[in-house]
Amino acid sequence: MLIAYSWLKELLPDLPAPHDLEPVLARMGLPLEEIMEIPAAPQGVLYGEVERCVPLEGTELRVLTVRVGQSEPITVATGAPNARAGVGVAIAPPGTVIEGQTLGVREMQGVSSWGMACSPKELGIGEYAGGLLLLPSGSAEPGTPLSELWPAETVLDVEVTPNRADVLSALGLARDLAAFLRLELREPGPGLAPEPGRANADVILEHPAADRFVARSASGLENGPSPLWIQRRLLAAGLRPINVAVDVSNYVMLELGQPTAMYDARDLAGRRLAASPARQGETVIGLDGEEYVLEEGDVVIRGDEDRIVGIAGILGAQHGSVRDDTRDLILEAAHFDPVKLRMTARRLGLATDAVYRYERGVDPELAPRAADRIMELLRQAGARIDPGATDAGRPAPAKVLSLAPDYARRLLGMHIPDDEMRGILERLGARVSLEEGTLQVTPPSWRVDLHLPEDLIEEVARLHGYESLPETLPVLRVAADNEALVRAARMRRDLKRAFAGLGFQEVVNYSFTSDEEARAARAELPGVRLRNPLTADRTALRTALYPGLLRTSHVNAAEKRLLIFELGRIFPAAGETEAFGALMRGPLAPAGWSSALEGGFYAFKSLLEAAAQALGAELSVRAYPDRAQVPAHLHPGIAGRVFWNGQEAGWIGELHPAVAAATAARERIYLLEMHLPLAAREWTFQDPSRAPASLRDLAIIAPLEVSYGEMIDLLRQEGGELLESAEAFDVYRGTPIPEGQRSVAIRLTFRGKRTLQDADVDPVFAHLRERVKAAGWSIREAQ
Repeated sequence: MLIAYSWLKELLPDLPAPHDLEPVLARMGLPLEEIMEIPAAPQGVLYGEVERCVPLEGTELRVLTVRVGQSEPITVATGAPNARAGVGVAIAPPGTVIEGQTLGVREMQGVSSWGMACSPKELGIGEYAGGLLLLPSGSAEPGTPLSELWPAETVLDVEVTPNRADVLSALGLARDLAAFLRLELREPGPGLAPEPGRANADVILEHPAADRFVARSASGLENGPSPLWIQRRLLAAGLRPINVAVDVSNYVMLELGQPTAMYDARDLAGRRLAASPARQGETVIGLDGEEYVLEEGDVVIRGDEDRIVGIAGILGAQHGSVRDDTRDLILEAAHFDPVKLRMTARRLGLATDAVYRYERGVDPELAPRAADRIMELLRQAGARIDPGATDAGRPAPAKVLSLAPDYARRLLGMHIPDDEMRGILERLGARVSLEEGTLQVTPPSWRVDLHLPEDLIEEVARLHGYESLPETLPVLRVAADNEALVRAARMRRDLKRAFAGLGFQEVVNYSFTSDEEARAARAELPGVRLRNPLTADRTALRTALYPGLLRTSHVNAAEKRLLIFELGRIFPAAGETEAFGALMRGPLAPAGWSSALEGGFYAFKSLLEAAAQALGAELSVRAYPDRAQVPAHLHPGIAGRVFWNGQEAGWIGELHPAVAAATAARERIYLLEMHLPLAAREWTFQDPSRAPASLRDLAIIAPLEVSYGEMIDLLRQEGGELLESAEAFDVYRGTPIPEGQRSVAIRLTFRGKRTLQDADVDPVFAHLRERVKAAGWSIREAQ
């Protein structure tokens, strides 16, 4: 937020110097991003009054006849669209240096242009370069140096966090500084209050999102340039001066924090304003000339004949807007629901100064005060003020919060007396009473961020000073209720470390996807959709991780080797859950002195096995019993189910060629996805045996569709306590093995607490042979 230091100084006479404010604002939680010094108007630039403004034939220029205090007026040519007679301008006569150039006299079609009429940007006092700096006629004697009217200014750029909407104004920031530094606050000038019981408009609240609406009116306004002091503060805040009506509205928004809207009374002859719901597909032309399509439930302001004159709190419509020739106007000062307004503004792509304040929270009680203040400024500008006012609706009353001082001290870890707590809260504008040892606190209406006792405690700590917190070592307290959370967090950490140790890189993708991306990846279509998506490719919550990994792979197509993983939440129809996904593309190791180590399904599977081993987990990958059960996005012949510590956790496989083509994948891609939490392994301590092992070899002949994992599972289940391990050491197909079958030779290791004899091992081995035959397989006997 940009604000002139002199404005704050006017409200806080004892305010420290700008550079001394930097540490103060930092301790207040409002860091000072920059201190900008805006120079005075350049030397040599004079105040002049335009007597005539005529177009220059054959060009888009206008010739101004300007009085600058000399005996004869001078002529100046300008292309500014806002040039007109009867106003004051900034004139840089010949010899003046503007933006590094020395001005002279130019001849254009027989007309001598003596210097230049300047814009705010050319003067170095603002960023607006689309027109002249227009000043009210009579602001000074023609020929007065502009630097006397427009002195140098210091501007503070204060960072305001989203929860501190109360400081998005000069009064709000001054109020917080006064509370923090114990300074005297001088409130802004008083407003022009209406006469009680006199209405001036018919205001109707037809939408629940509009809970306060104040209407006032003025007439006979000469809608020319606004006074210099208003323009100076607007330009310092980054706003462009336009005319009295608009500038006064913007000024009060900067001063008090209340956005308002002005309407030309010629378009509201019936003096009717209604805050009502928009109809589906209804359109409105905004002040920016763009057409906006509304949705049912958007809040709009309607005037005569039900015509829209504004999108509530966001943007005015062309119909009803204030023009340069507006003399009679109607003012709207209202309060709208910030959530509803934010949804509409984001969907329409509108980010105005009013939206910036409304979506963070505007004081619901501020509308009457802001309306009165605007009426006073319009009266000073020469308008006649209607003594009546219409005030419709009332926001919900402020909630009373109970704050136990002992709880506050325990939470903060430092001793703050009850009286000091009460004093701090009262300096912030709260009403405080003490009842049975508890502070009953009613937050001020402008502090829309104070909802809980903890919010009050935070304010107490902020004003007491975080630097007063005692330095202590942290204390670790482990609660039994948190053990599951700690275990889950540890599992996530260890899983990430294991894959990172194997060369994978972690990625963090958006949790959003689209129907098009889900269809291309053959993922489950999303069911949770966003009402206001930021972009067309992020319209719903994802149902799996692998489409995002494929997108990351595509973006990094230039990388010859890619190993990535992601841990995040997914939102399938079965319910929200956490998942872990990984992707491999390209060689496992790049070529160097030797050839590259090619990647493939078994290389990818070996990485998963290595990660499981590092985590002390038992892992197995089993084929799908039926190809129809293979996920649609995987190659039907290169896919498997992942079992982690005996429980099915997810899938692994190669990306289906059709999906690869749909997602523009040029290389073979291998994917893994597991749902979390992974099954834990129950550990028991066993004293390792010192006895030697006894080995047996068993060659099992089984159909090709029988996986190695199924064989090992059977042997482990039936081997009993003596079977220590079972590992394959040979696979054979061919004569004399029947067609469609294979022989898998498995080495069985038996070990006991003592040296095993044949009499111990032979019965177990015979039992395993019987179970293999009972499973429908055969045994290849030694030749």
